Amino acid sequence: MNWKHSLAGLLLISGAPLAHAETLNTPHWVEFNGKESLDPISPTRFYAANQLIYNRLVRQGEQGQPTASLASDWSANAGADTWIFQLRPDVKFHNGKTMTVDDVVYSFNRILDPQRDAPARAALSVIEQVTADEDGKITFRLKQPHADLPILLMDYRAKIVPVGFDEDPALMGIGTGPFKLTKFVPRGTSQFDAFADYWEGRPKLDGMDLIGIPDDNARTQALLAGQIDWSGWNGVNGQQLRLFEANPGFHYDSIPTGDWRGIVFRNDNPALQDPRVRKALKMVVNRQEMVELLFGKAGATISCDNPVWAGDQYRLAQQCEQDIDGARALLNEAGYQDNLTLDIYTSAVDNYFRPMTEIYQRQAAMAGIQVNIHTVPASDFWSATWMKKPAFNTAWGQRPADQVMNEIFGGQAQWNESAYNNPAFDRLLSQARQELDKEQRTRLYQQAQAMLTDDSSTLIPFHLNNNRVMRANVSIPAVEHFAIRWHQVEKS
Repeated sequence: MNWKHSLAGLLLISGAPLAHAETLNTPHWVEFNGKESLDPISPTRFYAANQLIYNRLVRQGEQGQPTASLASDWSANAGADTWIFQLRPDVKFHNGKTMTVDDVVYSFNRILDPQRDAPARAALSVIEQVTADEDGKITFRLKQPHADLPILLMDYRAKIVPVGFDEDPALMGIGTGPFKLTKFVPRGTSQFDAFADYWEGRPKLDGMDLIGIPDDNARTQALLAGQIDWSGWNGVNGQQLRLFEANPGFHYDSIPTGDWRGIVFRNDNPALQDPRVRKALKMVVNRQEMVELLFGKAGATISCDNPVWAGDQYRLAQQCEQDIDGARALLNEAGYQDNLTLDIYTSAVDNYFRPMTEIYQRQAAMAGIQVNIHTVPASDFWSATWMKKPAFNTAWGQRPADQVMNEIFGGQAQWNESAYNNPAFDRLLSQARQELDKEQRTRLYQQAQAMLTDDSSTLIPFHLNNNRVMRANVSIPAVEHFAIRWHQVEKS
């Protein structure tokens, strides 16, 4: 008897696949409705894929601190307006080419090119020039001092691509990351194989499949049905978690993060141009009640409309109790003695959106605010609703203080979803970047946070815990998703 063939037949009959035995099946949002790009600086960047394909010079450590990646170390001059980064040697691209300083210079020049539609430029605009020498050193000369440049370079889009990336279509999707692209179908299944020459060592997985599932409930059902191996970058909410807690086929980690969900009321909406109205819209919220209804008592950390998360070194501690009488008074002063009517657009693209909007609707009604809720298809939300309607839900991942305030609320920022425009706020951020004394720098960043939470029109009631559910045979490091080392992920 041929035991090898008999064993293969037995495995096939039992349903155990022989090919891709250690491929991790992973869901993603289909955030841009099939227009996802493998260019890491594209406005429609394919986030999940680009995390696997590319590396940065600097990445997050487990506590969010700047940690060596493609750069092995760095230093600044006394004025912090010139920084030198040492490139790690012998790093290979997926096509076999060795990465050089020229690739690094090319990658940053793409981001800084004013003719290019690159949202990352807002976060990295302090960089004046990037040059390199033959000793593997890259020099960043800045327009003004910046004491935290390594934190800026942790930007998830600041990936290194090979020279010629724009000119040669064959280089699209070629990076130095732990997995290399083999099939690109953003609305279906995109496939990646382990990169054997990865500079940190061959990944423990054979590959990863990214499966497009826009609807949050559908992702949860796919996990229960065994069609995917984990809940994905955004995890599951408190109600969904109950489906897995007592199930021996799964385990999970609950990880505090800087991720948040919110409601954006655009400043260019005539009804919201009065700062008293903007403040009233946030004062009506009972944040503790909202958190407990959505997650239970320990599912999230309350935020007072501050995008800077509790683990950030510059975070400003704040209190924000519900104040219905105060909200009514402000609305009366602004001319809304009877009531204010708002249309809010939501979607099943994220399972928190509709429930939090319904909770807001009920709480706002106590101050005479009538909220009309409109639900749009998950497949259309990010392309046709986000930043296009007067009021809508939003979702953001964790970012350092400087980046999150500049990128989402800076007056000239491309992703300024609320159309917030406050020159005094922009000046504070600029001053903070240049301040070399950390105590003074902290004070400036915290002044900017206080101004933003008082004046902006974005409701940020909480920062999420990431309930990362995975099948019992899967092991993913229990760290915030920007800090996951994908070559260490295992599936037995």
